[in-house]
Amino acid sequence: MKTRRWIGRIGWAAAVLLAVMLLWFLQALLQPKYMGRVVEGNLIPEYYDEVSQHELLILGDCEVYENISPVILWQEFGVTSYIRGSAQQLIPQSYYLLKDTLRKEKPKAVLLSISAMQEEEQTNEAYNRMTLEGMEWSGAKLEAILATGMEEEHLIEYVFPLLRYHSRWKELSDEDWTYLWKRGKVSHNGYYMRADVRPLADLPTERRLADYRFSSVSYEYLNKIRDLCREEGIQLVLFKAPSLYPAWHEQWDQQMEEYAAENQLLYLNCIPKIEEIGLDFNVDTYDGGLHMNVYGAEKLTRYLGGILTEACDLQDMRQDEALAGIWAEKVRFYEEMKAAQEADVAEYGYLPQFSDGP
Repeated sequence: MKTRRWIGRIGWAAAVLLAVMLLWFLQALLQPKYMGRVVEGNLIPEYYDEVSQHELLILGDCEVYENISPVILWQEFGVTSYIRGSAQQLIPQSYYLLKDTLRKEKPKAVLLSISAMQEEEQTNEAYNRMTLEGMEWSGAKLEAILATGMEEEHLIEYVFPLLRYHSRWKELSDEDWTYLWKRGKVSHNGYYMRADVRPLADLPTERRLADYRFSSVSYEYLNKIRDLCREEGIQLVLFKAPSLYPAWHEQWDQQMEEYAAENQLLYLNCIPKIEEIGLDFNVDTYDGGLHMNVYGAEKLTRYLGGILTEACDLQDMRQDEALAGIWAEKVRFYEEMKAAQEADVAEYGYLPQFSDGP
């Protein structure tokens, strides 16, 4: 009887283990891989593969991860930096990403994109998941989900993503099988590279607003970022990219100037500095002036590097042999991707991996 009992228990245990393994496999298969045309979902998780510290942490939405090149900061200034950027990243999410980063390291300075001050809450679940699902589990991630999840989102679906993606089997592609167990690297310390060119055509008409005041939620979390940086001895710098649209209204700029003055912060609005930076929107953008391509990003990075190294006392670390070895590999990867994209643009006139054509 005892033998039968033990055999029965082993059988049940094996069945439970098999079921758990099957569910784990299905979850891994059905979750988006972000290795095709949409790679932004891999930007946040790639940070956890880093093996060295960074003097400069860059937070925000596409105005940082498409416009600033950490490799250029290293090559020309010896500054170690990482962009913890994500699509439509809210100011509250920037705060929780800062908290998350401080679990691993303490940068000397934080450069924060303030374009999201205009966003009171998330409007796109896919963007939310690109940010929140990519974070390692910690108190910061839990707080971020509870604070910024949309009304129709549920915590349990972040704990067990299979509950959210169970119907995705209809959309499975070769990409899901190819990257089932291991995904390739898509960014350069958080920078999303594009070497294609689409010149600025006509700017959209600037839309007038009934109320230009930023929301209390945006200010609440901007204050939290300010306070956390002060507690940790980190210098906070506010940043607005030189994107030509969507419009950055004069009233918004005035609010940020006043906030920076009141809190003794450096505020870098690069829109009035376009000529000084050397940007040419006929060649330095890949989407008609919304974001920089790699050529525009490198110009903007050189401009920012000169200011930040002095204002934040960032050190030139190129003589550090260990760091030099780590960054030599990053430079190689950067230059190889840039050369490959330039070859594709020369052959096709566009980047096949990101679009069907010009």
